[in-house]
Amino acid sequence: MRNTATSTVPLGSPLYAQVKQAMLAALASGEWKQGDAVPPEKTLAERFGVSIGTLRKAIDELAAENILVRHQGRGTYVAVHTRNHHFFKFFRIVRQDGHKSYPATQLLRFRRARATALVRERLGLPTGAYVFEFSNVLSLNGDVVMVDDICLPESRFPGMTEGHLRERPSTLYALYQDAFGVNVIATDERLRVCLADATHAEWLGVAEHTPLLEIRRVAYSYNRQAVEWRVSRVNTAAYEYLGQEPGAALTT
Repeated sequence: MRNTATSTVPLGSPLYAQVKQAMLAALASGEWKQGDAVPPEKTLAERFGVSIGTLRKAIDELAAENILVRHQGRGTYVAVHTRNHHFFKFFRIVRQDGHKSYPATQLLRFRRARATALVRERLGLPTGAYVFEFSNVLSLNGDVVMVDDICLPESRFPGMTEGHLRERPSTLYALYQDAFGVNVIATDERLRVCLADATHAEWLGVAEHTPLLEIRRVAYSYNRQAVEWRVSRVNTAAYEYLGQEPGAALTT
């Protein structure tokens, strides 16, 4: 396969997987942005030196992952993630009766700081890199439910200000997409139990040392580029984590 982008797929991988990885690399480099039409299939097949069938199989996978979207008679476009689909794909906290709702968010603090060793490891940053750190408290149905402590690499979010966060018209990931061209397409999450420290207990309105659900998340853009490190602490007295929709794993 001819390609100017760096491929990270293992040697011996199917050709369509190599094409898929090359297209993800192009997306990661900003060659195609959200809402852009990607080049015609014939052009891409020639670029990568593969057949139309191989190229289409790669596009099929990217479309199934909601990275690309086909419009009949118009071509293939980079997906623009809408509020409903994108938000509930990544926001997994629901009331214990299953009711979903959008949270009301209050920004508690914001600063620019040098990344700690842990943050550098999670985000793949060099020593001395700067990040933006901020904390939000989230309420659902009038109940204060969780606190998010978030770190973003300054290199991916240049010029971010407290005003961006306070004045954003939609979700946080929509802000990343619209203002900074960073499209979150996947996350890795790890769950554990923690005890509320004094600060988080005050923010959540619970007693210090109350057991909380702790969710540690790395969010990724194209080509597995880590773009966000987030630690969420959740009061589960009336809310819970929904791993996937009931029946989502069933196939017919």
